Amino acid sequence: MIDSRRAGAPALPALVWVLLAAGGTFALTMGVRQSMGLFVGTLNTHTGLGLAAVSLAFAFGQLWWGLTQPVAGMVADRVGAGRVLIAGVLLVALGTALTPFMSSTLGLTFAIGVLAAGGAGIAGPAVLMAATTRLVSARHRGVAVGVVNAGGSFGQFVFAPVAQGITAAAGWAAALQSLAAFTLLALPAAWVLRTRGGPATVGTTVHASVAATLARAFALPSYRWLCAGFFVCGFHVAFIATHLPGVVASCQLPPEVGAWSLGVIGLFNILGSLAIGWAIGFQGGRWRMKSLLALLYSVRALTVLVFVFAPKTTTTMLIFAAMIGFTYLATVPPTAGLVARFFGPSQMAMLFGVVMLWHQIGG
Repeated sequence: MIDSRRAGAPALPALVWVLLAAGGTFALTMGVRQSMGLFVGTLNTHTGLGLAAVSLAFAFGQLWWGLTQPVAGMVADRVGAGRVLIAGVLLVALGTALTPFMSSTLGLTFAIGVLAAGGAGIAGPAVLMAATTRLVSARHRGVAVGVVNAGGSFGQFVFAPVAQGITAAAGWAAALQSLAAFTLLALPAAWVLRTRGGPATVGTTVHASVAATLARAFALPSYRWLCAGFFVCGFHVAFIATHLPGVVASCQLPPEVGAWSLGVIGLFNILGSLAIGWAIGFQGGRWRMKSLLALLYSVRALTVLVFVFAPKTTTTMLIFAAMIGFTYLATVPPTAGLVARFFGPSQMAMLFGVVMLWHQIGG
């Protein structure tokens, strides 16, 4: 059994700084990334490339965001999280700032799909949660990962109206430049979240090859099940986010019900992430992580099943959104916790990044 307790874990004031840094970084990178979708129509009009070309840039970014996470995790495991986070934040800012100047399909794909999305993946949940697990004590890890996960949801909740407000006041290009500037606020967090490369626990081979590490991970049936579960989770998240407004329209409900439903999902996603993070711990908390993860997936499946046969009213739409929102990304804390328990914090960034890649493939 790997003892993942780390000597020198921070006292409560330092813990607060770690949570603010990790949650704030995820809020900024995820909030800016998700807000880019607001500019699809404007980019189409400005460039004249057509929606297919603009959508290609965003679609590539979806996959690239997932692909960069295990690579960033591998680098962070070797050289520490601080430098990796700085690189990711700078790439998000650069890609967002360059977007208004791109007028070709290749240029948009490079700015949005490669730089901005890649930077968000590099400074994304795999590296942030791995850094957090190294910097907090074992008994605080469940809450810590829940807070970091909630930070990403909070960023999505806040930055969309901010981007819309700046667009209305100063134009879409100024809005993108402002989002790029906001991203740079995450740079000081890299210092707070800096970790040393190499192992954080006893019993870990320092120079184990990437191939050997992955082979050891996938030899464990539980890790394969985690990847499979996140593949399905990614399908759920992407399908609901994409098609829920269309379902509202097909049921002849007012269009604002679709917006309300997405807002409710975002709000309850924050609550679910915090609640599940509190309910578990990485080292045997109040609930067994695998049992809680099974419960979350079961509740989500039951919610969808009931919704299919329920009358489609505004009330049922909002109840469905609340239930789905609570389980939406609440699966992340127990999944990350199980990866840390199986393999220790020293290899968590890369191995959780691989799990996140399966999430994106499913989406």
